[in-house]
Amino acid sequence: MTAENIHEKLIAGLRNFFAQSGKTSAVVGLSGGIDSSVVAALAVDALGKENVRGLMMPSQYSTLHSVADALLLTENLGITHHLIPVENIYHAFIKELTPVFGSKKKTDITEENLQARIRATLLMAISNKYDCLVLNTSNKSELAMGYGTLYGDLIGALMVIGDLYKTQVYETAWYINRNKPIIPLNIIQKEPSAELHPGQKDSDSLPPYAQLDPILHALIEEQLSPDETIQKGFDADTVARIANQKAQVAFKGHQLPQMIKISDRPLASREKWTF
Repeated sequence: MTAENIHEKLIAGLRNFFAQSGKTSAVVGLSGGIDSSVVAALAVDALGKENVRGLMMPSQYSTLHSVADALLLTENLGITHHLIPVENIYHAFIKELTPVFGSKKKTDITEENLQARIRATLLMAISNKYDCLVLNTSNKSELAMGYGTLYGDLIGALMVIGDLYKTQVYETAWYINRNKPIIPLNIIQKEPSAELHPGQKDSDSLPPYAQLDPILHALIEEQLSPDETIQKGFDADTVARIANQKAQVAFKGHQLPQMIKISDRPLASREKWTF
């Protein structure tokens, strides 16, 4: 499927979803990363810039260039934007939780997930106050590997790019920029990061997407077993690692929002999307 085909399907899916839901406007959490930028640009194409809000929620771990990139994106798109730092909210949560954590004070995934869930709460508050729907920004590569927080960055009324592998997200970004720069070049070129702890990169938890996506495609789209995937020439240890992690986090698929279907095998427990 070409980037043009993907773009057309996503725009049509967004328009159909909003028509069926009786809503006209959306809010997107903008991190300064490629996924949220693509979703925001698609929302503008589908709904019009006057119907899209961007919410930037930097933490103490967010880099200045991420905030600057997200701000430049909102300017390029011409959308209303809000900035709500989450650092003080996060520390208020930690203060109240400290007596409960007791000896378990070592920072771990608990604190990372807490940041994602604070952001989800803020997005839902904007959604309620302005009668708009939250658009989820997770991609298929992340979903397959469980790289997302339940009740955090996995929330939303609709998963826009949840059936696109990360490499397809990049292709879509370049297509969006085909006529003029909409998604800032720095967003497309920088190394992906959730920015949930100092210096964090996606590659800390996942194989590089250029390596991950072909293996996931074999396991998901081609429905090959790990052994069959290895026989295609992929590294055995990498395939085993991906297949094992994919199996361990499959339970998250039961709680995913509705999704725009691009492939024949979207990730979920049931066929619940027709957009």
